Amino acid sequence: MVSIDPTQTLQAEDAAPSPNKLYLAAWRWHFYAGLYVIPFLVTLALTGLIMLWVSTLSGRDGEWISVVPTGEALAASTLAQSATESVTGGTLVQYIAPRAPDLAAIFRVDAGDDAIMVAINPYTAEVLAEMPRRAGLYDLANEIHGTLLLGVTGDRMIEIAASLAMVLVATGLYLWWPRGTQGLRVFVPNLAARGRLLWKSLHSTIGAWVSVILVFFLISGLSWAGIWGEKFVQAWNTFPAEKWGAPLSDVTHASMNHGAVKEVPWALEQTAMPASGSEAGADGLAANTPVTLDSVTAFAHQIGFENRFQLNLPAGEEGVWTVSRDSMSNDSTRPTDDRTVHIDQYTGKILADVRFADYSVYGKGMAVGIALHEGDLGLWNVALNTIFCLSVIFVAVSGAVMWWMRRPSGAGRLAAPPMPRDVPLWQGAVLVGLAISLAFPMAGLTLLAVLALDVLILSRIPALRRVLS
Repeated sequence: MVSIDPTQTLQAEDAAPSPNKLYLAAWRWHFYAGLYVIPFLVTLALTGLIMLWVSTLSGRDGEWISVVPTGEALAASTLAQSATESVTGGTLVQYIAPRAPDLAAIFRVDAGDDAIMVAINPYTAEVLAEMPRRAGLYDLANEIHGTLLLGVTGDRMIEIAASLAMVLVATGLYLWWPRGTQGLRVFVPNLAARGRLLWKSLHSTIGAWVSVILVFFLISGLSWAGIWGEKFVQAWNTFPAEKWGAPLSDVTHASMNHGAVKEVPWALEQTAMPASGSEAGADGLAANTPVTLDSVTAFAHQIGFENRFQLNLPAGEEGVWTVSRDSMSNDSTRPTDDRTVHIDQYTGKILADVRFADYSVYGKGMAVGIALHEGDLGLWNVALNTIFCLSVIFVAVSGAVMWWMRRPSGAGRLAAPPMPRDVPLWQGAVLVGLAISLAFPMAGLTLLAVLALDVLILSRIPALRRVLS
């Protein structure tokens, strides 16, 4: 009796309709990249869904707490006093104006190392709720999303996964690309198929549809990462503080972030803050007007800050009042309305007024991209991101299911697609890999490490090489 290796049969099936060596090589890289990337993609999609719906339903800081409007809202200082008195030994740090007349005003009050968010009824100054800042479900999901709760190590692991996901997308699109007489049929899953062929059809079709959005999400996420983002892209696109003509402090805008949650516009995060205490600045508050919470709030309304905006109080002798509105902080649904204004705490002069138009091209792209990434542009964005995250989870899980169905029972190995010899057009594949490696350093370092492992270790230990083949 002639035995038939089911692995070879399935390999030929996967390469249909015209199996070739380059296809098998791309499949092999797709397989190995997926081994590392799939757990991270599922984790990122799940935590992304949690953050999306928590911010949509309840807000990150309790800003969706409803109130009944009863006349004119009280002065911000009156509300702030109520918030501060509710926290023993508290110091006022931030005021977040209500998005609408029927929503609570939010104050951040620090007591020692604790930051407390206090929701206040704008019409009665009643304390409606108190919650530790950045200690809820949203923030836990965000910590996992950004660092896996492992700090810098987790950030690097996720950056590697996101970078290798570019390889996954490139090889996946090559495997999916229509061949022969397939034509436009590849855009629709073959629901008449059964078993592994159905899983393959759904995996490739849905993967192709979401690939463009996935690349967008990967790039916008990588722009926050510690290597490609912080050291390269963000550093090159940071707004130049020197344009303000005001003295600069020793701290950057990132000092206004709290934990892993990013609250400062991407293009400003590495920019130095201006310093109070000079005669620099443009006309701001009227002459002889005391610079107080009420006067700065009134001035913010005067210069165009309506509905929800954030007002950070000066920190230290050189600190400034900072009035800001940006979509990534859920202040608005229009990234083009982003604006950050710094006011001297002594003179009331405007030391800086940075708007969307002042960002670099990439900074503008990130202002829009992060808002879209977070689902901040409205209900359509929430729906799109929900469908996208669920699709990513399905593509990742279906890839694992296909491998499970394909693997030889009891073989004791991964059953990776074989690497063919003398791959045609290999130069093009190398150029694609080189381009991804140069664009995303962590992907390049990982690919080099894998090649070194293969050449220096696996090739010298046949038993280990067989397990991983």
